[in-house]
Amino acid sequence: MAAKKPGKAELLAAFFDDGNYTALFADGPVSAAYGCAGGQSVYAVMQDGRPVDVDDIEKNIRVLNMAAETGAPVVTFYNSTGACLESGLALLNANSRLMGQIARISGVVPQVAVITGTCAGSSAVQAAAADLCVMSKDAELFLNAPFTSEDKVSIAGTAEFAARAGVAAVLADDDLQAAKKAASIVALLPSNNLAGPAVFDFAAPAKPLDLNKYEPAAAAASLADEGSLVELYAGYGKAVYTALGTVGGAAVGIVATAKSAINHHCTAKAARFIRLCDAYSIPVLTIVNTDGFVRSEGDDMAGGIRQAARMAGVYAEATTVKVAVLAGEAVGPIYTVFAASADWRIAVDGCTIAPLAPETAVSVLYKDEIYAADNVEKATKAKAEAYKAEVCSASAAVAAGSADAAVAPAGVRAAVAQALDMMASKRAVRLAKKHGNITL
Repeated sequence: MAAKKPGKAELLAAFFDDGNYTALFADGPVSAAYGCAGGQSVYAVMQDGRPVDVDDIEKNIRVLNMAAETGAPVVTFYNSTGACLESGLALLNANSRLMGQIARISGVVPQVAVITGTCAGSSAVQAAAADLCVMSKDAELFLNAPFTSEDKVSIAGTAEFAARAGVAAVLADDDLQAAKKAASIVALLPSNNLAGPAVFDFAAPAKPLDLNKYEPAAAAASLADEGSLVELYAGYGKAVYTALGTVGGAAVGIVATAKSAINHHCTAKAARFIRLCDAYSIPVLTIVNTDGFVRSEGDDMAGGIRQAARMAGVYAEATTVKVAVLAGEAVGPIYTVFAASADWRIAVDGCTIAPLAPETAVSVLYKDEIYAADNVEKATKAKAEAYKAEVCSASAAVAAGSADAAVAPAGVRAAVAQALDMMASKRAVRLAKKHGNITL
């Protein structure tokens, strides 16, 4: 027998600090509340599992209006068996107004969807349109009922499926944990697009960056404050790690590549995350160390080149602070997409920064010498190592202008914190000058 799901009061108590909040509307299939979550003032909209009608949707629209006017985030808890069909076309019109308001305030105040029950049809579209979506593992999300699909997928409609599809950013074991995770996300986001990044007390990470045992989550943890990271989209585009966290107590978004091939899901994931950070002026820290883009005509056909170009464009257009850490292999198009447009690029001693893989480069540059050797493979390897040391090193990148600083692995966190502070100050001066607040 399934465990009894928590009610509205329990969910709101888990979401709001100390369980304190103010109810905004009379109870019904949709209700709303206002309070603090993670120290952040926030509105919550709650569906209780029953069908919704036009009046319920209007409540949601009113909350979104209030959020935009007061500059506070909105967290919507989705759990409804559907719509009251007796409302007819009025229901369709109300949903259209709601979708329009969600789109209008996107990027103005953060919107987080929390799916604790069934979220289907138009509600699924609305939830997916939020900045981030948190989903309880026993919840359901679908446009059309999975059992009516022509191409049956065993996990269709589940939270696992939504995570693999890149819709659910965070999965929670149960509804109460989903509410708590939503509160932790809201705490890391600014209240609106004009507010500065959140600032917290912090502790230094336990371990420094380790290039010999590089792993993206561990690399991010070595630069972020201890225990501050909230990973997003873990089930999608797994060769890229994305997380919200803090460095020196200030909120940042972290993108870290895995030491494997990058496909179109990975670049799509990174681009969406960077766009979110840019909308709310959250600094972006990118850690680059990867074997390159996947060698696959199928991936190119699925959008590999298009998504790589989109990622490069999103990164270049972003006006938030961007710091790139070149922690290993950053060769050719990978450097172009993930690091070229950063405000400050930190090359870590031992990294490889080059327009072409060293082995490939020397096979062209020193072809005659290599093929004259007794052992071509050994000669190629030796030339590649020498080429890496002379042309592709951290210091060589700084000398060539491909990086702004070269540091040892143990000094990367300090260099990142300094760069974030320096670039934030420069950005503030630039914006103040643009808006006429200071004269230089």
